[in-house]
Amino acid sequence: MSILTTFIARLRYRLFGTRRSGETFGRQGENAAVDFLRRLGYTVLAQGEMTRMGEIDIIAIDGHTVVFIEVKTRKSHDRGHPADAVDTAKQTRITRLALAFLKRHRLLEYRARCDVIAITWPDGQKEPDLQHYINAFEAVGQGQMFS
Repeated sequence: MSILTTFIARLRYRLFGTRRSGETFGRQGENAAVDFLRRLGYTVLAQGEMTRMGEIDIIAIDGHTVVFIEVKTRKSHDRGHPADAVDTAKQTRITRLALAFLKRHRLLEYRARCDVIAITWPDGQKEPDLQHYINAFEAVGQGQMFS
C-alpha cells in the first residue's frame, strides 16, 4: 500500500469512523487504538515502527513513561481472545524491539512498559470493542530494563 493510499485511508477513518477496503484489517485496528489512546491523553510517537528486527504497532508517551503497544484485532473470538495471541515469543520480540528503540533514541533512563490493546470488530459493526491491558507483561528475555 502506498503512502498516499495509507494517508487517504486514515483520513477517511478519522472523518467517517468506518473501515475502508483499501486498508488492512490490522491497520484499521491500529488506527482505532491510536484514536483511543489520544482520547486518553497519550502522545503517540509512532505507529507501525518498522525496523529490520520487526515492527512495533504503537509507541506512545503516557506521562513520563514510554509505552510500547501491541494491537491485536479480530472479527470474533472463534479462535480465542485477541490478547491471547500475545504469547511468550511475541512478548520476547516486543521486548527486544522496545529495548532497541530506547537505546537508539537515548531513552534508557525513562520508565517503559508494554501494553496490549485487544480489539474485536465484527463485520458491520461501526465501533470496535476495545480492551486496553496496561503493563500487560513484564519484559521477557535478556535486557529487562523496564520498570
